[in-house]
Amino acid sequence: MSDQSIKLIIQNQVAYITLNRPEVFNSFNREMALLLQETLDNCEQNEDVRAIVLTGEGKAFCAGQDLKEVTHPELNPGFKKILEEHYNPIIQRIRSIEKPVIGAVNGVAAGAGANIALACDIVVAHEKVSFIQAFSKIGLIPDSAGTFFLPRLIGFQKASALMMLGDKISAEEGERLGMLYKVLPLETFNQEIIALAEKLAKMPTKALGLTKRVLNQSLTNDLEAQLALESKHQIEASESEDYREGVAAFVEKRMPNFKGK
Repeated sequence: MSDQSIKLIIQNQVAYITLNRPEVFNSFNREMALLLQETLDNCEQNEDVRAIVLTGEGKAFCAGQDLKEVTHPELNPGFKKILEEHYNPIIQRIRSIEKPVIGAVNGVAAGAGANIALACDIVVAHEKVSFIQAFSKIGLIPDSAGTFFLPRLIGFQKASALMMLGDKISAEEGERLGMLYKVLPLETFNQEIIALAEKLAKMPTKALGLTKRVLNQSLTNDLEAQLALESKHQIEASESEDYREGVAAFVEKRMPNFKGK
């Protein structure tokens, strides 16, 4: 790839995707947004990838939109294009890839950067991280599905306040509210992310993908529809190689060797 704003390393069936514009706190320009979409597509199609880690280079996870781009008279793509061609497709890809996506938040996550993290399946941050819905600071509304996910994660009232006031909250507060899965020590953050990702990569990928599909539908289904969906996909999971291996390993009292099929 000629553009190095996204780095991709695949190791032990884990794809490590790094937002790589540290000089601007990994804020998005058009090139980076389109390249992230392409990279996510490649990871989805690559059968050797069974888990994905999304993180940032340097001191920040992502500061959201690069404001220099939107204020440049020639480079500004306009908000319609930014939302419909940049952020919305990124969120849709994160949610539709039937492989676990870990948001490994290594530094401040602001604006669209915070909401991209919240769209991941498992969000982990280290103890020095902060999150901020920064949109109101510049007269904008939350985008990148922030108004969809944040109220569902932490409740309507708290989400409303964080979005309107633009308060910065710590990772510890985010964990307490239910916004993220776990806060890790800074000193062991990278090692624990690798361990978590490799654990997921060894799990039954087919079942994890179906779990993600059912969870996505639960955001809009009623109970009857959700029960029917569970039945449909449980039958599908029960016909997988991984299910047969899991049952055999349980009976034989050994660790299962899942293939993700």
